[in-house]
Amino acid sequence: MANLNHLLPPNWKTKITEWLQEDIPSFDYGGYVVGEEETTAILFGKSEGIVAGVPFFTEIFEQLGCRVEWHVKEGEVLKPIQTCAHVYGPVRQILIGERTALNLIARCSGIASQAHRLTVLKEKNGFKGLVAGTRKTTPGFRLVEKYGMLVGGADTHRMDLSSMIMLKDNHVWSTGSITAAVEKAKAVGGFALKIEVECRSEDEADEAIAAGADIVMLDNFEGDALKVAAANIKQRWAAKGRQVLVECSGGVTEKNIEQYFCDSIDIISLGSMTQGVSFVDFSLKVQKTV
Repeated sequence: MANLNHLLPPNWKTKITEWLQEDIPSFDYGGYVVGEEETTAILFGKSEGIVAGVPFFTEIFEQLGCRVEWHVKEGEVLKPIQTCAHVYGPVRQILIGERTALNLIARCSGIASQAHRLTVLKEKNGFKGLVAGTRKTTPGFRLVEKYGMLVGGADTHRMDLSSMIMLKDNHVWSTGSITAAVEKAKAVGGFALKIEVECRSEDEADEAIAAGADIVMLDNFEGDALKVAAANIKQRWAAKGRQVLVECSGGVTEKNIEQYFCDSIDIISLGSMTQGVSFVDFSLKVQKTV
């Protein structure tokens, strides 16, 4: 994948500043002990996974007046125990950034690794659609988690509530009907935003498409019932000259995703890409003074 640094928004570095401030809001007692002597620390990768989060890790230490020299590339497969980077700078500044940097790269790499494993399964089964994450992300950390999805080869799905109009059961119940909800959404979303509707049956999907939805999400369908419903919806509306995307979601995991692969599904989304994902283990070790 091309350099993802160019994808980051203008405010991403202020996030780093906020995270550093959160971790040291007053006195740096440990920093007093070690002082400002120049030193070197080594970032070790200690478990298997995909390396992700390089620009964030680097920016943490650059804001602290340190320099990072990388020996692995973004998206590279980690082979533990592997020397991933050297960090040069005042020992106090390195230790200020240590935990924030390790937390960040461990989680980002964990999500990238999960996304990569899912992508491998997709390719092995010849699935032509998209494997996507969801908006089930950690508040304040979404940018990093969505970035990890991209590094791992998955689709990010919508970034936020402003990216696409998704009408779920609560929207429909609060409005009165799928048709009413879609009509209201179209009135404010205009031509630029796609509309997706969560559906629990083929009848609901038909109502959503008839009202103007671009995507229908078949939520918590299982096994063959999902594949039959998706195929029926596609065929029925293709005969009327309408092309619609079908997404499935709900209960999908790395262990069972292969059951959902079929030609009639365009998107499979998983909250488990970010929720409960295992981290990749890293450590940062300052070199001992002789």
